[in-house]
Amino acid sequence: MSENMQASIAAENGRPTKTAPPPVIRRLVVAEEDRRERLFKRQVPAWTISGAIHVVLVGIFVLFFSLGQDTRAKSDDKVVTTAVEDPKTPEENLTNPDLGFDADLKTTTDAEREEKENVEGKVNIEDPIGQINNTLDQPVQTFAPPGVGAPDLAVGATGDLAKTGAKQGEGGGDMGSQFMAPGMRGRSGATKDALLRAGGGNKETEAAVARALAWLAKQQKSDGRWQYDGSSKDDIAATGMSLLPFLAAGETHKSGKLYKQTVAKGLAFLTSKQNGTGTFTGSSGMYAHAIATIAMCEAYGMTNDPALKNKVLAAVKYIEKGQGPKGSWGYAAGTEGDTSIVGWQVQALKSAEMAGLYKAPAALKKAEQFLILVSKMSESRYGYNTPEKESPNLTAVGLLCRQYMGWGARQPSLAKGVEYLLSMPPDMGNFNMYYYYYATQVVHFFEGDAWFKEWNPKMQKLLLGLQVKAGANLGSWDKDGAIIGEHCGRLGTTCLALLTLEVYYRHLPLYKRDNAGRMELEN
Repeated sequence: MSENMQASIAAENGRPTKTAPPPVIRRLVVAEEDRRERLFKRQVPAWTISGAIHVVLVGIFVLFFSLGQDTRAKSDDKVVTTAVEDPKTPEENLTNPDLGFDADLKTTTDAEREEKENVEGKVNIEDPIGQINNTLDQPVQTFAPPGVGAPDLAVGATGDLAKTGAKQGEGGGDMGSQFMAPGMRGRSGATKDALLRAGGGNKETEAAVARALAWLAKQQKSDGRWQYDGSSKDDIAATGMSLLPFLAAGETHKSGKLYKQTVAKGLAFLTSKQNGTGTFTGSSGMYAHAIATIAMCEAYGMTNDPALKNKVLAAVKYIEKGQGPKGSWGYAAGTEGDTSIVGWQVQALKSAEMAGLYKAPAALKKAEQFLILVSKMSESRYGYNTPEKESPNLTAVGLLCRQYMGWGARQPSLAKGVEYLLSMPPDMGNFNMYYYYYATQVVHFFEGDAWFKEWNPKMQKLLLGLQVKAGANLGSWDKDGAIIGEHCGRLGTTCLALLTLEVYYRHLPLYKRDNAGRMELEN
């Protein structure tokens, strides 16, 4: 084999030969990538594309959402303003010292709007007089001339709903549900609007209420009391009576929009004067005690404030224990009295019951027996302490008590009594707020044409026409020429006029207090 062939074979087998030169090995140096660099180079394009797509999509979504919101906001503007009550709306007017009779004045509620839900005010649990658990709406009553001093009296302990185990929906002691006191709803939000419209109220009546509340708030003294400017000097009665219109308007010491501190100071004054028997030092007797008790019952019923509970119970039990043997109450506890005093005690007992706090069926039954004794004409008219002393004032008191004791619109004696009241309608020549206050409630609960066609239009015209329209007393009413004006002056007359204009929403109608009636009202 030739050398050249051997060299070729050796070269193919990779072996060096003597004659063939060794193969040259070239080493190529390549820069190595670490793992992060490889990941970055592979993924960056995908991230970039994905991010760009998402940015575009988000931009389109935001543009679409903004256009949709603008369209919905325009179409739903009325609903939004109805469901959320703007606290600045009444504040600007009610606190204005130069508030006049402006036709464009915004009122405490809008009679032209109605929504499905109430809007409750904000709650500050740091405020005085206990903590709030829930906010409810509740009823009101008010005043008659103050009596004479009442002796201390031990308080009984029967009838406490918290101890007798009332079922939910019947008014339990702790009021865990807004349906526990159905007669006390309706003082705020959409239910108030619905009641105002259903009962015949309007923007003019609410503007008058707003002006009167502003005037009334200015009359409060620095220590929380109010004082009558008539012959009575009873600050307990004056303070209780002055608190009632604020409570009727939905203002409490826990959730008031404009007069929260006004109500808190008034309640603090009353509770500071309450002694160990449940009554109030410095009061002139059972008249004043009942008025103060009603205010405290309502404050408790609307806030469920635990710090008020025992004080309210003591005041209510004092009334129960102080009833006379024949079913009436006198100026002093434990004595016999008259229909006028009975009216205020009945309202206090019913307020406690509707607040879900206390029931006193035996006391109410005895009071009913007294009213029967002083009635005539098939119990359609009532006298002072005998049937012979019958009067329009006392007939209105007696009929309202009988309504709260169970009389319905189909009761013949009630219909006959309402016919009697309609024969003496509101009239400029007979400005008697004691009569109008009671009679308005009677006819309002009776409803029908008697209310809508006869009484309500005349009552509105009278009160709107007589409200002071200028000066320091703007929003108030001059004292009437009857018993309230004499004893309670401008302050008392204004309080009863206010409560009369708030009758539309102070109580649910007596005959719509079951669930079906509330559904009919609120739908």
